[in-house]
Amino acid sequence: MNIQSAINKEVFIPRDERLLVAVEVWRRKRKRLSLLLSGAKAEYATFICVSVTYTRPHQLLITKVKRFSGSPSFTRRSQWTVEQLRQVNGINPNKDTPEFDLVFDNAVDQWVANSSAEKCIFVQILYHACQTYWTGKAGAMGKTGKLGKMGRQGSASQGTHDEIRAGPSGSSPRSASRTLQARRKSFIPPKQTEFINCQSKLTRDACTMNLVIYRCKAFLNHMKKRMVANQNRSAGRGQPVTGSTVGNVVQRVTVALGERGDRLTRAEDKTVELMQKTQQFADTAHKLALKYSK
Repeated sequence: MNIQSAINKEVFIPRDERLLVAVEVWRRKRKRLSLLLSGAKAEYATFICVSVTYTRPHQLLITKVKRFSGSPSFTRRSQWTVEQLRQVNGINPNKDTPEFDLVFDNAVDQWVANSSAEKCIFVQILYHACQTYWTGKAGAMGKTGKLGKMGRQGSASQGTHDEIRAGPSGSSPRSASRTLQARRKSFIPPKQTEFINCQSKLTRDACTMNLVIYRCKAFLNHMKKRMVANQNRSAGRGQPVTGSTVGNVVQRVTVALGERGDRLTRAEDKTVELMQKTQQFADTAHKLALKYSK
């Protein structure tokens, strides 16, 4: 079981939530610790998670989860709703970097992910989850407004019949309509999360191929780190580590990773080129359709 599945099983499933993505992070700028805590600083791993509730209306949540050194369990530390998430800053819109910022109503967190690929996966899934959430909420608000309009029309027609029967003294439907209008004017819709300095390939519709590429990059990065960790562990145990064994394996893995990365980059560039050609074809077809329809 990988870390994301373990976090989902231990932290989110008992709370009737479903984990969408989790990324391991470190702070770019450490918070100042008090004098009492500076001497006994605990080592821990931090994960930023995005989850959605099963209960309706669905809530999109951002949760900070920690796992302390020597403990196999995960601890839920902080949680925010997507309405409290004001901004996601990708830091560099021109290339893949592991840094990103999350700006909430009451906090600003500056993080560094385990790798640029894992950060891109996190930002991409968070962006599309936000779009789905806000679209669904806008639809629900529109449906509520439509039902309210139908109710006001029914109240107005009922008030007209009451006026015909009882005279002009019945003014309650008008006052109710004024109250509803005042409530609509006073209602301020929540501001959607802003994504800045993020690469366009992370915040566009046709991004399934990019997500697959980033998952492959993250997997290869984990493989490389595991190989290096195994090499260091073998050296620590005093086992013979010769250049013809582990060194050659690490070198072959490094070369394979470089070649795979180049192929993934070329596939990514090809995907962007095909998308541009598709858009040009669609624009041309639309112009021809308009021309012949006249």
